[in-house]
Amino acid sequence: MMKPEAQAHSHAYALYPFTEWSIKEVAYLEENQQRSESIFALGNGYIGMRGNFEEGYYGTEGSSVTGNYLNGFYDAEPILYPEVAYGYPTHNHAMLNVPNARIVELCIAGQPFHLHTGSVHKHGRELDMRAGLLRRDAEWESPDGHRVEIAVRSLVSLEHKHLAALCYEVKALNFSGEIQLSSLIDAQVTGPEGSDDPRLGARRTEPSLLFEEAGQEGAGCWMRHRTRNTRFALLTGLYHRLEAPRERDCRVERYANGTRDGIRYTLHLNQGETVRLTKYIAYHTSRDYPEEELPRRSAETLELADRLGFEALAAQQRAFLDRFWSRADVEIEGDPAMQQGVRFNAFGLLQATGRDGITNIGAKGLSGEGYEGHYFWDTEMYMLPFFTFTWPEVARTLLDFRYATLGKARERAAQMAQKGALYPWRTINGEENSTFFPAGTAQAHINADIAYAIRQYVLATGDERYLAEKGAEILFETSRFWADLGHFNPARGGAFCIDAVTGPDEYTAVVDNNAYTNLMVREQLYYACETAEKLRRDYPVDYERLQRELALTEEEVAEWRRAADLMYIPGDAELGIVAQDDTFLSKKRWDFEHTPSYKYPLLLHYHPLVIYRHQVLKQADLVMALFLLGDRFSLADKIRNYRYYEPLTTHDSSLSPCIHSIVAAEIGRLEEAYKYFNRTVRMDLDDVNGNVKDGLHTAAMGGSWMAVVNGFAGLRLFGDGVLSFAPALPSPWDSLRFKIMHRGCLLDVRIGHEAVEYTLLEGDRLTFRHRGEQLELSAAGSSIRRSLVKKLEAVIFDLDGVITDTAELHYLAWKELADELGIPFDRQVNERLKGVSRAESLEIILERSGRAWSAAEKAALTLRKNERYRELIGRLTPADLLPGIRELIAALRERGIAVGLASASLNAPLILERLGAGSWFQAVADPAAVRKGKPDPELFLRAADMLGVPPQHCAGVEDAAAGVAAIRAAGMKAVGIGSADRLGEADLLLPSTAELSPERLLGLFG
Repeated sequence: MMKPEAQAHSHAYALYPFTEWSIKEVAYLEENQQRSESIFALGNGYIGMRGNFEEGYYGTEGSSVTGNYLNGFYDAEPILYPEVAYGYPTHNHAMLNVPNARIVELCIAGQPFHLHTGSVHKHGRELDMRAGLLRRDAEWESPDGHRVEIAVRSLVSLEHKHLAALCYEVKALNFSGEIQLSSLIDAQVTGPEGSDDPRLGARRTEPSLLFEEAGQEGAGCWMRHRTRNTRFALLTGLYHRLEAPRERDCRVERYANGTRDGIRYTLHLNQGETVRLTKYIAYHTSRDYPEEELPRRSAETLELADRLGFEALAAQQRAFLDRFWSRADVEIEGDPAMQQGVRFNAFGLLQATGRDGITNIGAKGLSGEGYEGHYFWDTEMYMLPFFTFTWPEVARTLLDFRYATLGKARERAAQMAQKGALYPWRTINGEENSTFFPAGTAQAHINADIAYAIRQYVLATGDERYLAEKGAEILFETSRFWADLGHFNPARGGAFCIDAVTGPDEYTAVVDNNAYTNLMVREQLYYACETAEKLRRDYPVDYERLQRELALTEEEVAEWRRAADLMYIPGDAELGIVAQDDTFLSKKRWDFEHTPSYKYPLLLHYHPLVIYRHQVLKQADLVMALFLLGDRFSLADKIRNYRYYEPLTTHDSSLSPCIHSIVAAEIGRLEEAYKYFNRTVRMDLDDVNGNVKDGLHTAAMGGSWMAVVNGFAGLRLFGDGVLSFAPALPSPWDSLRFKIMHRGCLLDVRIGHEAVEYTLLEGDRLTFRHRGEQLELSAAGSSIRRSLVKKLEAVIFDLDGVITDTAELHYLAWKELADELGIPFDRQVNERLKGVSRAESLEIILERSGRAWSAAEKAALTLRKNERYRELIGRLTPADLLPGIRELIAALRERGIAVGLASASLNAPLILERLGAGSWFQAVADPAAVRKGKPDPELFLRAADMLGVPPQHCAGVEDAAAGVAAIRAAGMKAVGIGSADRLGEADLLLPSTAELSPERLLGLFG
């Protein structure tokens, strides 16, 4: 059976209608409720409120989760291990579900309104992402026949950290009579249900939030709670404004109902009349302020809200979002599902992100209790890029969180018997909260991930002051950790090795030399050395302070460079790939064919040890390094490694598809890139993983932006600090537009199928690259346009069977050798040798020898064959050129089309000389310089690189199936010379070279 993720994701049925700027629910269905509570959640980075009904929920138990959260507000519980070991975390910190203050109970002539009684004539909700409002509309008839229209607008203020508000309107449609509106706070808060799913939090043994007291004063009321173990105080405050036809006749009273406390309004409505209750909600905790200040701060927040009024707050919300969208919006024409999804994800990121420097972004944001509100590496690697390039001020506050918790990271490193600092895998307050160390503390790569994020932020913003004041200290302390953790291993020739770690792939744990980790650490150590040099030169006061405070010496910095220079990167020469770790490639491959779809995700159906014993990935690991460190890999390396690891990846983690989308786009597999992008961007709206009920996937939200900007637009930012683009638009789209902030400049990028236009909106001057070409916009308002139409710029030829027919000479040389060895060899076997290297050809011949051959023997045999072959080459003359080749190459060069050669033959220069063609080719790729021969694409890619032509603007000409496969893998148009049974994959198939012409080659590009 195929991996579920490998199947195309369809939008034949939309859970929510495709609308560009909103998410709509047009009817209430109980089975969708818990999922919709996550989708319709509101937040401002501090307060988060699930999309619960104001009146409460009366459906089947277990089909709803009431949720209201405060970022960074947590309690601690002792962790009880049946078997404990040194260094295990002792307390679990979990974000708390705080009192629900959104409750509004409506009674019509004594009949309570809810969706499981009376008759619901209409019900719908809309999350408006431009206005930042959740709208709810209902038309309901009580069991007694009284019909009302209900309209609710809710917001969590993006301008005011501690404030939420709702406006609740009721209109009497067919009656005149008494109604009651009760505004309440619920003191009873329930924790999550227990679950075997490790992605969810553990069930708490006792309530974590304890009620202390409540009170009322005029139109306001409040409630105080305290956390059981951390002893944080929480003050929840309400204030109300009632607008009714006869307000003076309205009866107002304090109302208590079990654990609920608040204010009840009783009034009379005539048919056609409307009453409006505006409710302001404020949350303040002693984690943010001294406890004695909470009452005053709550009162001031509510007073401000009432003075402004709901409409002014809504206007502020819209203005805030206008500013946000002016930089963060991504416009996709021609694909409404993707357009809706990418905006929902950007809006969700905004709602989830702490902007105060002391909070961060939880894995589920503020939409649910999955992962207990913990912060992971997700922030730096998946969400920070969005802010770095659209709202860098917020990116800095997210990095400030890591600086604020550096002390805790130092403590954790010491506990782990290491120097420096080790950041926790999952945390709220900076302490490690992962109880499963193989997929927790062992993922020390988080140190390098944070270092990478710091570097990207500084490169993108030029904010060297941050580096001097905070970033360098993080870099130096985490580099100190790596230098202490790793060792120069005599068994690896003195290479620097890092043992007993886990990379991003949690299906392979506690391994030696995880390639992702080692590659990222190498980059970090080089950057730390570079930063030390910069501070020494440009910020000497800060550098002297750091040297003094950290006891940092030049010898220690030099040791970091030595470790980076000697970093061990595991690899497999035969496969031509980077090995995920020292042992990964020696394991048995997972049996995907016989794994039924219901067994995914594997972590819920197989013991970790079962998974660890196989070649199977939960998420992108080495493939992620191909993206992050793209300047360290050739295109051929990326293609080869992606093609090996992609079939082994389950994408059981929501973090994975976006990375595969980015790399697939870069290597020219646009259809596959779109498939993975589809899965990422619709992760929550289509409930792809079936767990949106537990909260949204904030990393996938950030990943969807990355898949657009880093994937289809090809944005990269490497060490020189120059933005680089390589756009490629997927076929379902008509156009793509987004904006990028870079060092005070705002760049507008518009991509179509035929051209891309870059416009400088803000800033004086911006230098960047488009597909390697350096461009400059010299003033705000200036634009540059570049064509994206694929056109023929180069033709890359094979030699044997295309330029001349040396196949017969090869056959004769191999035949003589085989006869001398007594090995059967005929023309049928010879067909298998076409397009492959000399060494690989020998292996095919020796298959029938009946004995094993040493490496030395094989080397001697290939030398004998080559000596005989070179003798035969001496017979070649210009008359041996195949028909039409001389004329074709001359015609191509006259048209300005470059010509290259990609032959597996080491004797190509000699053959060209004998043919009189030595000067015809502007590039001749050396087969000895590539890791893998055909059907690997490296030889053709090397020729294109030598010509300075992008692969998508090249055509390759081959007579062998392996060669055609190599051309197509390189992203070039493939021309096959020969029969369809062997070369059916070619884009153009011709019986002989005589049929080749510039017109036919140009025709491949439309």
